[in-house]
Amino acid sequence: MNQSLSSRDEQVIWHPYTQHLRREPPLAIVRGTGARLFDDKGRSYIDAISSWWVNLHGHAHPHIAEALGRQALILEQVIFTSFTHEPAILLAERLLGILPPGFAKVFYSDNGSTAVEVAIKMAIQFWKNRTTGLTNGSPTGTPGGRNKILALSHAYHGDTFGAMSVSDRGIFTLAFREYLFDVVTVDCPHPENMEKIRNTIRQHGREMACFIYEPLLQAAGGMRLYPAEGLDEMLRMLRSEGVLLIADEVMTGFGRTGKWFASEYLQERPDIICLSKGLTGGTLALGVTAATQQVFDAFLSEDRQLSFFHGHSFTANPLACVAALASMDLLLQPGCRESIDRIGRRQAGFAAQISDRRSVRGARALGTLLAFELNDGADGYLHSAGQAITAAALRQGIYLRPLGNTVYCLPPYCITEEELSAVYRFLEEMLDKQESKEAMASPV
Repeated sequence: MNQSLSSRDEQVIWHPYTQHLRREPPLAIVRGTGARLFDDKGRSYIDAISSWWVNLHGHAHPHIAEALGRQALILEQVIFTSFTHEPAILLAERLLGILPPGFAKVFYSDNGSTAVEVAIKMAIQFWKNRTTGLTNGSPTGTPGGRNKILALSHAYHGDTFGAMSVSDRGIFTLAFREYLFDVVTVDCPHPENMEKIRNTIRQHGREMACFIYEPLLQAAGGMRLYPAEGLDEMLRMLRSEGVLLIADEVMTGFGRTGKWFASEYLQERPDIICLSKGLTGGTLALGVTAATQQVFDAFLSEDRQLSFFHGHSFTANPLACVAALASMDLLLQPGCRESIDRIGRRQAGFAAQISDRRSVRGARALGTLLAFELNDGADGYLHSAGQAITAAALRQGIYLRPLGNTVYCLPPYCITEEELSAVYRFLEEMLDKQESKEAMASPV
């Protein structure tokens, strides 16, 4: 008798973020179309989290698939140090055309974590190059050492060691804390803590190489929103100290917050920006770290030791670049912009609708994101509510994956009105049951 896909998986696969001792057998997904995934038993599920936030246009989109098929018959891979190719050049040109003003060069890597690693290394070496040797053929003479990095509490920038070091010291980094390098950390800027942030910048500013931040939305940290005004004020202070600004838009890029990039909500622009996830429409792994001309110029020298010694075997993979170009074709169509706006209105409306429920805390929306906390015990990624909600949603043909008791919906842009309504009905029913349970447990 043939074994099921789930049984075969359990024999040979180690899944991420999974405690295998107590987990349910994984669902075997055999195909996808639009906002839906289909398992090996023929059941369908609305992918309400865009398969870990990467899928923009729906699964198995024919435009992206056809572009990949054509490219696979032309050039599938080539080393990207002494060679180049048109998909990489064209993608860089198109990205620089839609990114916030000021970016001049695109550096390719493999995923969000590596895009952040590249950015951190660029910033560190930027200052080393300017304090030692020659850049652009002239002595730099820049005084002082910049060896500190500023980051935000509750941040998440990836799972490689540099990315973990600039992330929050929480559950994701617990096992590796003694191996991570130290950073200066402040809370997200709000009116009540601006003086504390100002004092931190006064104390460390001239020693800071860079500040890395997720603009306006800390995703894995609990879908935390914070105001643009406070971040702008903080960025201005750092800019006055000469600190390089790194925007991690791995999750927030390509329309997720309602604008193409969350940095567009701000007056102050970053020097380096990190992109991945939606970059290829969720089709293939690809990372981008874009930098200003000033950053790039710090690596120009007759001294080869001042080169940027970083690379990946699959840097600028032609298939991934073509997938990203096809995704951008779809992204820049008027209908996609209309869908982003439509989803944003529905998410904001539902957040307002549930905001007064006693089982809900912090109902919020930004662009295509809806999030709230289930008002049940202490917040945290290991809160048992998350797994229970996922299981209940799957039984209703919906895939949600809360961050502990932080429930969120971040759908692909192709999700229909009916599919969104189905997600909302499930959430309302889930909240009704939660409130009924609380009422029964309360003393009369």
